[in-house]
Order: sequence, then C-alpha cells, then structure tokens
Amino acid sequence: MNSIQELRGDAAAVADINRQQQQASAALQLEPLHSDDADVVPRLDCGIAELDRVLGGGLPAGASVLVGGEPGVGKSTLLAQAAAGWSRSGPVCYATAEESLTQVRARCRRLRLEASQLQLTATTDAQALAGLLRSGQHRAMVVDSIQTVGLNDADGGVGSVSQVRASAQLLSEAARAGNCGLILVGQVTKDGSLAGPRLLEHLVDAVISFEGDRYQDLRTLRAVKNRYGSTNEIGLFRMGGKGLEEVADPGGWFITNRDDQQSGSCVIPAVEGNRCLMLEVQALVNPTEAPQPVRRVSGCDANRVAMVLAVLTRRLRYPLGGCDVFVNVTGGARILEPAADLGIALALASAWRDIPVPKDLVALGEVGLGGELRPAPRYELRAAEARRLGFKRLLGPGSGQGSGRLVAHRLDDAMEVAFP
Repeated sequence: MNSIQELRGDAAAVADINRQQQQASAALQLEPLHSDDADVVPRLDCGIAELDRVLGGGLPAGASVLVGGEPGVGKSTLLAQAAAGWSRSGPVCYATAEESLTQVRARCRRLRLEASQLQLTATTDAQALAGLLRSGQHRAMVVDSIQTVGLNDADGGVGSVSQVRASAQLLSEAARAGNCGLILVGQVTKDGSLAGPRLLEHLVDAVISFEGDRYQDLRTLRAVKNRYGSTNEIGLFRMGGKGLEEVADPGGWFITNRDDQQSGSCVIPAVEGNRCLMLEVQALVNPTEAPQPVRRVSGCDANRVAMVLAVLTRRLRYPLGGCDVFVNVTGGARILEPAADLGIALALASAWRDIPVPKDLVALGEVGLGGELRPAPRYELRAAEARRLGFKRLLGPGSGQGSGRLVAHRLDDAMEVAFP
C-alpha cells in the first residue's frame, strides 16, 4: 500500500480488467435461495381448460409465450377466445399487425365473444407495444404476429432475422418489467418449424405448437418448451361453428369410427401428460415386384417402424422385405413413445395375415432387437382407461395387475396370444 509497483503492459491490462469486474460485481443483487418474499407465480385463467392445462395452469404473470402453427389452423381464433377469457379478470390488449381492426372485430363477433375489457390496436411498432407492456395497464397482451412488428433502429426489414430477434427480446423484457403476460404468434416454415432465428425460442418462457389439418376439425395444442409447467401435456380441440371447442372425451376420440373387423388395425393406450389416449394404428402390407418397396409412415416414428419391420422379418420370419408397407395413426394423432412398438407390430402382422386383431384387445410394450418386449410406464393409468372404453384385455410385458392382463415377454409369444 502507498507504494509504487512496476507493472508490465499485459499485467496492467489484466489488473484493469479485474478492477472493472469487481466494480461490476458490486452492483449485483444477491438473494438467498429461500426467501420470505418467495411466492407462487400468479397465473391468469382464460376459462379454456385445454389451453390452461398446456400452459401449466394458466398464463403466468410476466411470462412470454410463443404460439406457432400453420396458416389457417386457427391460431387467431384460439387466441381471440383466450383473450376474451383473460379480459374477465382485467384489461387485455390484442395487438394485430397482420389484420385490420375491422377483421378482428368481425371474428370476435362471429365467435360471439363477450369481453368488456378487451382492447384492440393495429400497429407494427414494437417500441409502442413495449411501452404499453411496461406501463402495467394490462394483465395480458397478444401480438399477432411477431414476424410483422419491427424496430426503426434495428437492421433489416420487417420479418428479417435481426428484426424478429430484436423485437422479441424488447417485448419479452417489457413484459417482465410490467408483470404482463405476453403471447407472441409465430409463423411457421414449409417444414413446420417456427420461422425466424432459433434464438427466438430461447427468448420466450414457453413455446406452444398448434397443430392440425385445415381439412379436418381436430386440433392439437402441445407445449414444446415450458419453464412454468410440463411439456408432456396436450390440449385437444375441434373446430366448430362457434370457434374452437374443447374435446369432451379425448380418451376415446381417436377410435370413435374404428372398424374393429378390419385387419391391419390395433389400438394403443398412449400417455400424453396426465391423460391416456386410445390411438388406432393402421397398417397395410402389399406384395410388390418393384425393386425398391415403398415405406410410408404417418403419425409415428419412421425409424422405429423400420426397426419393428426388421425384427418381424429376422426373428419371426415374416416375408416383408418384398412388400410395400404403409403405417398410419388415424385422426391426425402422433405417437412417438417406444411403448407403441408392440401395437405397430400387431398391426403389421394383422395386415400381412389378413386377420383382425381381437376387438377387445389393446397392446403395449417396447420391442427390442432380439424380439424381447420391455414394459411401459404408468400401466395402471393405461389399463384403467382401456377398461373404461370397453377393452377387456391388455397385452404386453411386465408385472401389472388387473382383470384382462395378458403377459408376454417376447414378440412371438404376443403373436400367439393375439392370433391363436
């Protein structure tokens, strides 16, 4: 102290950097993990149970949510209904950058929405929306869409990567500062992924995918990312004359019109979040003389279907190498869990033998490369839902209990049970 010390140039630079870091760290506010002020994040309930479930119990205050989906799937319809529900608890702003206010009012009128505290604005200025968020005047805000708002001081035109990134970051920070729930509508590309930089998904607290065929009335809402809840929950809607309606009994929705006398069909009890859905897997096996047989898969993992085909061909000696194979999950549903392997194998075997799977039978289990079967989790939930919908037998490995339990530890044993 109080003495002169000689420093070399590089040492002086390091000392200056250390001094700057110490000054910056002094400004940080450190808090203990457990605090008396800690509380559950307040949430805003929109009254749509399927949407509230996917969000984790409602829209968290100050959270930013990105909702993506193909054009025409019903994103604006869903969010208009949700905004009307949120407005029952306080002021809500619906900001449209793609449509006029007349179009939004016409949609709300068609949906017969009663929202006394829902306010509309048409703008593409992200700065103005950020100021509105920071003011704390609203409990929630919907921005439709993030690709059509921009900043004057950001590079590129509206919709460019830099504009989308800067606008999303500004709005997310403003939402946290104003403790206002923010919903950003995102456009999708041809392959179904969200348009814009990948950083956009990291900036928000939740990414919600709204899926469905515009030519069918079923819509699926699923969380791809959720910092405030589970990513395993899904919501089911159908497009009706008065907008999106919640599916009353999602467990049996996908097998309503199933023909249980047709070969090549098997029902699988699939778990999505805290609910069990009975999904029908259909298969078609057709001998061909083409040098390269066709393989088409829809609604499930094509790689796992290829593996099941290889096991059937190698272990059970099914001559499927010279056949065109088509596998489809009906109703536009998707099933990606390995527990669907046994149901897919039974559907393929049923299609090749032209013998229907027993109508009171559901199948569950993962198929190994050696033909062994591995059990699936949450057996009791799946069995209870299957029995509720009239299925008397559940075929698969493991040690589950209950009436109708059929245990098979190998694929060939399961085939003997299903096709005696």
